[in-house]
Amino acid sequence: MAHLKMLDSMTYAEFKATLAQPAPPSSVHELLVALWYDANDDWEQAHEVAQSNEGSKNYDQLHAYLHRKEGDNWNARYWYTRAKSSVFVGSLADEWEMLVKQFLTL
Repeated sequence: MAHLKMLDSMTYAEFKATLAQPAPPSSVHELLVALWYDANDDWEQAHEVAQSNEGSKNYDQLHAYLHRKEGDNWNARYWYTRAKSSVFVGSLADEWEMLVKQFLTL
């Protein structure tokens, strides 16, 4: 039972530790699963999640980040606009961390 409680209130450090596992944790929001895939060099899988709920602010923010990471700045700006969010100023690592922390609260 304690294990389930930990998953319900996973911290950033705990989520980051899952990156060494062979698969994403099963008890987290799919947006976190997408960021897990992204961190494990599976951009396509992460992008599929972003596309799965277009029009939702969090999914559009993820979409923007992924296109920024891809180097497609025009497309990234489009998705930041759809998310009603400013273009992230900072490193990709900083944006990934910010998104993980944001999505951990979902």
